[in-house]
Amino acid sequence: MLINLSEVLAEPHKTIVQDVTSETKSVRIGGKEFDINEISPVHLKVEYTGEKKIRITGNVSLKVTIPCDRCLEDVLTELDLDIEKNVNLNVDCDADEDDSDEANYIDGYHLDVEQLLYNEILVGWPMKVLCSEDCKGICSVCGQNLNQGSCDCEDTSLDPRMSVIRDLYKNFKEV
Repeated sequence: MLINLSEVLAEPHKTIVQDVTSETKSVRIGGKEFDINEISPVHLKVEYTGEKKIRITGNVSLKVTIPCDRCLEDVLTELDLDIEKNVNLNVDCDADEDDSDEANYIDGYHLDVEQLLYNEILVGWPMKVLCSEDCKGICSVCGQNLNQGSCDCEDTSLDPRMSVIRDLYKNFKEV
């Protein structure tokens, strides 16, 4: 959805406050598609800050299905995103001399809410998602989910090349 910004730029004291319903059903990150199960309307506030600069603030909450990083079971993850952007619409201005954000979500005098939302999802994406703190993961040999039961594979977790270091720790261990 596009929001027309010309009103804010024409009347410096005019502010746009709008709740926008997003059409986004999934998000593609790192070559993988993730389903968005639930999304609240994007609450946006656009205000003029002077010299063809605007400030965009807002928030949105969404629930995304992301696989656990250890066992690959689906986890419903809630993201609460706060939006805070300073945008310089002056095309003559050098980008290095101000602290405005890069605005690939601004096209002329229109704000692309879907692109802004996608950018915020990328920034707010969790580094690691776990189904539980004590998730055991999967067996590296057979692929068995170790949370659901153990497997009959050999324990190959100790690398024989590390035996010298392991012996050092045993010899200098405080009793």
